[in-house]
Amino acid sequence: MSGTPLFTLEHRPEGLVLCCDPPTFGHPLHVDFVGGKAGHRRRFGGGRGQLIARACGFKAGVTPSVIDATAGLGRDAFVLASLGARVVMIERVPEIAALLEDGLVRAMAHPDVREIAARMSLQHGDASARLAQLVADSGVAPQVVHLDPMFPHREKSALVKKEMRLFRELAGSDDDAPRLLEAALEVATHRVVVKRPKGAPPIQGPAPQHTVEEKNSRYDLYVHRSLRSD
Repeated sequence: MSGTPLFTLEHRPEGLVLCCDPPTFGHPLHVDFVGGKAGHRRRFGGGRGQLIARACGFKAGVTPSVIDATAGLGRDAFVLASLGARVVMIERVPEIAALLEDGLVRAMAHPDVREIAARMSLQHGDASARLAQLVADSGVAPQVVHLDPMFPHREKSALVKKEMRLFRELAGSDDDAPRLLEAALEVATHRVVVKRPKGAPPIQGPAPQHTVEEKNSRYDLYVHRSLRSD
């Protein structure tokens, strides 16, 4: 279609990259679990004191298995795996899933992170429509389901980061977030955690029982039962 942005996957020295129109969408995307933001967060991120870790129930003697049903570039999944969790990433956008797969392969070959990467796996599919089957196929117990749906489109598009514009162009807005939450609540054995911008309304559906928040973001918690140490 005329006027539609063109996205291409290319193999470059740094790995598989997703190329696009730089003025609109910024630098090409690629998944790097070794250096960059992931490397910095692995070394200096704050361990189990991080907001995501507290939301997912990490504490002394408790390291839950996690289904990251909106994996994106895998940044949250990598943090949780670096804390010892078995993490299944689910991604519905084929191009992003390809970047994740490439990033995992490279991480498995790197001595600094191969042990972390070994705790991560990838399922390609639409979690809002097939979450139960994707989880079953993974073979991992879904103690915690982590969701980070895209926040609804804002009129002032200049405020939206270029990377997020690219995700929106590829995946569309997460209008099915209520259905995804419903599916997550059916699958999770212990809790569902939903990342939201601070001040944003909860996803339409059941009210969260708890929230944990920091300066710019929060997690809404839907708890079935407590995570206990073995």
